[in-house]
Amino acid sequence: MFRTALVLVVAGWFTVASSSVRADPPGLKTLAIGAAAPDFQLPGVDGKDYALKTFADAKLLLVIFTCNHCPTANAYEKRILDLHADYKAKGVALVAISPNDPKAVRLDELGYTDLGDSFEDMKLRAKEQKFTFPYLYDGDKQEAAKAFGAMATPQVFLFDRERKLRYVGRIDDSDVKTPTSHDTRNALDALLAGKPVLVETTRVFGCSTKWADKQADAVKSLEKWDMEPVKLEALDEAGVAKLVKNEGKKLLVVNVWATHCGPCVAELPEFVTMNRMYRRRNFELITISIDDPEKKAEALKVLQEKKVAATNYISTVAKQDKFADLLDKDWQGPLPYTLLIAPDGKIIYRKTGAIEPLTVRRQIVDVLGRTYASKGK
Repeated sequence: MFRTALVLVVAGWFTVASSSVRADPPGLKTLAIGAAAPDFQLPGVDGKDYALKTFADAKLLLVIFTCNHCPTANAYEKRILDLHADYKAKGVALVAISPNDPKAVRLDELGYTDLGDSFEDMKLRAKEQKFTFPYLYDGDKQEAAKAFGAMATPQVFLFDRERKLRYVGRIDDSDVKTPTSHDTRNALDALLAGKPVLVETTRVFGCSTKWADKQADAVKSLEKWDMEPVKLEALDEAGVAKLVKNEGKKLLVVNVWATHCGPCVAELPEFVTMNRMYRRRNFELITISIDDPEKKAEALKVLQEKKVAATNYISTVAKQDKFADLLDKDWQGPLPYTLLIAPDGKIIYRKTGAIEPLTVRRQIVDVLGRTYASKGK
């Protein structure tokens, strides 16, 4: 099951030297201008190990702390790729490092993503987005993040030929609107021209680094959600017809199941995970049992055991063919059956049989959006 979770709360505007961000390790300080680049030994998603000396031949070294889950980091992925493409031939080495402990996250902090910050998920993101630069994992010990004083994702550290820090801060001044101050590019251009960087530090914005001491909070959140009440209501013909029209604003994920269907019961925890991830947005999980209504207690027991605190129905439509016609005429009858229904009633995804969870999560965030430009969704 997709169990890792990451804090999705924007920490707000704060200076890179700030020590007021909650959960930072004691004494954490962002590297000062003029400081030497810390050494590191980290694995990359390409199967290679990287260290500071790996980039010894580069004129400049641009280290960007970023991650998979953060909406702000997602908004900057294309710009990071562009930075690498535009400055590689000029002798600039760009390396991205994910500082987050994937066990220190809550599922409800993953509402804008289909992937967490585990090393395996990083490999998937790099392949999907065609990263052309090294993408390194620091989540196990977070030694690089502590050495650099990485406060947020994304955060830039630019070093000169002698590997002294000459710029630290943001990439530019806007994640989802047109930037007016291209701070990292300005710093790169100045150093490449042999000139001093005019603005050496800028405030960063994005998602705070997820330090290991938040693991206990992530566990407590699961325990709390497991205690949520689970209910099961009847759904008649009129109810099915209204459901599929989806006249509200929410994206509906509808899972049809039954207690006698082994794959149905086995995949219910995946839907629970998705519900905990996305329910703070315009999203609703709906399960529909097609067990005989006389077996309502049995169906409810399964839902309770699987902690399915969602909108749960049991169909009271007399014939299954009628139920299928009302729900989706393309459904041939086998279970489990899953639909994604957009707010206009359009079915944007349908799957007979067990789902591939990542595929469904991608469909969800493709609709809801991956950045704060889609915050209302």
